Amino acid sequence: MWCAFMKLALIGVGQAGGKVVDEFLHYDAQTGADIVRGAIAVNTAKADLKGINNLPTDRRILIGQSRVKGHGVGADNELGAEIAEEDLDEIQGALDSVPVHEIDAFLVVAGLGGGTGSGGAPVIAKNLKRIYTEPVYGLGILPGSDEGGIYTLNAARSLKTFVDEVDNLMLFDNDAWRSSGESVEQGFDAINEELVQRFGVLFSAGEITEGSDVAESVVDSSEIINTLKGGGISTLGYADVEVEEAERGGLLSRLRGDSNDGIDSTEATNRITSLVRKATLGRLTLPCEVNGTERALLVIAGPPEYLNRKGVEHGRKWLEDQTGSMEVRGGDYPRRGEGTVAALVLLGGITNVPRVKELQQVAIEAQQNRGEITDESADRFADLMDSDGELESLF
Repeated sequence: MWCAFMKLALIGVGQAGGKVVDEFLHYDAQTGADIVRGAIAVNTAKADLKGINNLPTDRRILIGQSRVKGHGVGADNELGAEIAEEDLDEIQGALDSVPVHEIDAFLVVAGLGGGTGSGGAPVIAKNLKRIYTEPVYGLGILPGSDEGGIYTLNAARSLKTFVDEVDNLMLFDNDAWRSSGESVEQGFDAINEELVQRFGVLFSAGEITEGSDVAESVVDSSEIINTLKGGGISTLGYADVEVEEAERGGLLSRLRGDSNDGIDSTEATNRITSLVRKATLGRLTLPCEVNGTERALLVIAGPPEYLNRKGVEHGRKWLEDQTGSMEVRGGDYPRRGEGTVAALVLLGGITNVPRVKELQQVAIEAQQNRGEITDESADRFADLMDSDGELESLF
């Protein structure tokens, strides 16, 4: 196989990070994408590591045993950062078995609301950038607004730190994806599947196997790296539509172009353009205003008979107009067996993100309230224990 697609080393930090990495491994096994060339999960809670299914036990790294005894850090991300710093040698030892010569980038995955992930992920990313020349990306999951003030405060502080320690931070907002009526566990499982499906299509674009269909305009790992360069925050959009997938013919029929029989070119172009609009203006992994986006990448995936250069170019031009960016890349990714044509849009360097502003404001208020509550509690406790000098301490 000639590999044009993105090959990654994944580091899941904390419970959410470990679950997402586990889902990536499941996606690889189901699709044969072979995106993941190495993976570890890092946590301070033994129970969370046991909840992982697809990652071998020797790839699950328990840190902070001397300080928290395998019970986690209790949403204290300062403690999570300290423990990650103290146990960097153990984490690095696990990464030494990753075939770095085979990968294009590291991806550090974490939920930003808890303690271990939000505190440890920026520490680990900083260490990776110090040691390796490959890009280090972050995939951060924002907590829902109903998860509580401490999680919002953790997320705001972690986001501010994490984005400075990676080459680009891709964000997924739980608030935009939670469905009503779901249990918390069902909700997170569904969210993880949605997240990995989108990023899986992105990172596997460009995959070429012996005898497979070849893209007219190949999207390879360099296109993704160039879209993510320059730092900042990125988001991902996705839309698909079912199509009737023709049975694949032999080599001669493909060379003659018989596979396109019965597919109207104008209809195929309009379908692609419509999907690009839905992917961009629909539910992004992190909702934002697309104007002012610095860079963008468009991938159209599906049976090759439904893909055409004109549709990709129309979609790319529309995306250029919407974002105002002169750096919009685009290409097709022929894939069979899904029964869909899909548009995937990566928006790199977004700046107009109401959710991040809201998160920061709520976190500032939570931080102020926490300080006031701490001061009031100290005063009340002092009043409670005040005996007007009538009682003496034992020592």
